[in-house]
Formats: sequence, structure tokens, C-alpha cells
Amino acid sequence: MKLNIAVLAGDGIGPEVTREATTILRAVAEFGGHDFVFTPALIGGVAITGTGGPLPQATLDIALASDAVVLGAVGDNKFNALSPDKRPEAGLLQIRQALGGFANLRPSVAYSALAGNSPLRPEVTAGADILFVRELLGGLYFGAPRWWNRDENEAINTMRYTKNEIVRVARIAFELATRRKKKVTSVDKANVLEVSQLWRATVTEIAAEYPEVTLEHQLVDSMAMHLMNTPRSFDVVLTENLFGDILSDESGVITGSLGMLPSATIGGTVNLYEPVHGSAPDIAGTGKANPLGAILTAAMVLRHSAGLEADAAAIEAAVAQVLATGARTADIARGGDANQQLVSTQEMGKLVHQALAQSLDRTQSMHAV
Repeated sequence: MKLNIAVLAGDGIGPEVTREATTILRAVAEFGGHDFVFTPALIGGVAITGTGGPLPQATLDIALASDAVVLGAVGDNKFNALSPDKRPEAGLLQIRQALGGFANLRPSVAYSALAGNSPLRPEVTAGADILFVRELLGGLYFGAPRWWNRDENEAINTMRYTKNEIVRVARIAFELATRRKKKVTSVDKANVLEVSQLWRATVTEIAAEYPEVTLEHQLVDSMAMHLMNTPRSFDVVLTENLFGDILSDESGVITGSLGMLPSATIGGTVNLYEPVHGSAPDIAGTGKANPLGAILTAAMVLRHSAGLEADAAAIEAAVAQVLATGARTADIARGGDANQQLVSTQEMGKLVHQALAQSLDRTQSMHAV
């Protein structure tokens, strides 16, 4: 397996967590005899400082020529005086649009070792394993017309979808469900919105192509409640753009920290992978950043761009194993827990690497026998 990976570490804690993620990918390549080529490039604030813009053409060229793009984080308060189209975050929006990914995948897994970090009771979150499939290029965020008339104190955004946009993201959700627990929950507001009525009708039509997958519909307001009350009852959750943005962030409550959430944007020219957390410039360089979201994002690279499911699962198992030992970065540490051990960003990465290496060693030995 040869994989060309563009590495856009970005700002703040981005370089620190991305370094640990790429170390894990290198380990998988070494053990499996794969050829992973990593090409660094600038994005965000560091790109503004170095080139004058948040997404240099050179970065875009490298990304489009790659098999996968791994991104750390973008954003720095020192650029807040710039106009929105010139700030670091503009580079992220631009590369997402250029790569063309329309389906954002966000897993939310309840780790038993972190049950105490969630405000939800352990018996509520235990065993929760949800994959959000969020449509990323339509809806209110992109619909036209959109404007703010400051003179008239009036603003307009347009929620708009075509059937084809819904079909393509729905098919991804159902395909992924066939490899999991074979259930899709489609979220809409069909009791009020015509766009949601089209969404529901289209998803129902696509469901007929996957008779082995159970489909249920949920209104977004009730879904927000059920997600906190009965998260174990969901498998793949399919949503339009705005609803998916809100619900997938809400699911951070299940894991106990946004630092544990990976994501992948697929369906376009090149898949884009990034942890959900931000750049956190206030803790950059202090060793406090949690690299697990980035490391779990590396697992998604192997699953969705390399087709290496066993290796992806091995990374996820290694993360769970390290958490079970009590290792914690500052964001997931809890006062009064005598069993935990506070570790730095780099130390956490080393622990996951060691657990993964042991797992891969065992696998190789079994295959040799």
C-alpha cells in the first residue's frame, strides 16, 4: 500500500497533536510494509505569516495531488483584526471547498475509562458508539440568497437542498451502516420545513436499496434529547448541515471531551481528516494538548483512504487500552482520582505507540505461525 499524505499542521496545538498522529501512521506503515509519504504544507495563521494568505496555492496543489490530507487546527487571536476572508479560518473553509468532500464523518465513542468525565451517568453512556454522517456542502451554510441589511435590521439565510445532494450523502450513511450495526437514524424537521420533507422522502427512497439496514426518522429537537438520554440506541446518524453541526458537537458530552473526537470529510477529490477540537493557542507549546483526537483521526485515514480496517481498529484499541491504564492529559484529568497519571502530549503519544506496537507484534506473530 502506497499513500501520499499531505500534512497541514496549522496553528496553536495543531503541530503538536499532528506530530503524534503521523508517528502512529509511520508505525503502521513500518509494521505493515506500507509506503506512506508525508508532505508538510502551510495553512491558517502560519501560512498568513509565511506567505500572506491562509491557503497558499502551493498548499492547495500538494493537497490535490495527495491521497489524503491530515489537518491539525487553524486559528489564532492575533489575526482577529483581519477581515473574515483573510483570517486563518478562511483557509480551512477554502480547502474543504476545493477538496469537495460532502460527507463529514464524526464518531462519538464512550470510553469506559472516561465515564466519569461525562456529566451523563455512566449507565447512560456505557457502550455508546455513534457515527454522525453530516452533509457538509448544502443547507443554510451555503444556500442563496443570503444577506444582512443593516439599514433595515433584516437578515436572510436560505436552507436549500437538491435531491441529488441528499441521495449522495444518504448512500454513504447506509453503506457505512452495513459495516456496523445496520441502523440509520435520519434527522430532520419534516413537521415544519419543506426542505426536511424532501430530505425525509429521499432518505426513505434510498433506504429501499438497503433492506438489511433499519431506518428510523427523528425530529431534530427530540433527537437532541434522545442523544443525551439513550445514546446507545443510535448507530449511524444522518443529518443535514446545520443539524449535524449542532448534534455532533453535543455528542462530545458522551465522550467527556472534544479532545477525543476525530473527523473525516469524504466524497470529494481527496479526503480531509482533522480532529474536532480547535487550535487552543493559549496552551500551545505547554505539552497539555490532548493528541488522542488526532490519533483517532489517523485511524480514520487508514479506514477510509487506505482500506486498512484492521490497522484502524488496532489504533482505536490502543487508545482505549492506554486510557484504561489511567494515563490522562490535562483536559481529561479528574481531581481526586488516585488511579490516573497526568502525562504530556508527547508522553500520551508514546504510550499509544507502545500499545499499538505490542498489538501489531502479536498480529505478526500469529500470521507467522
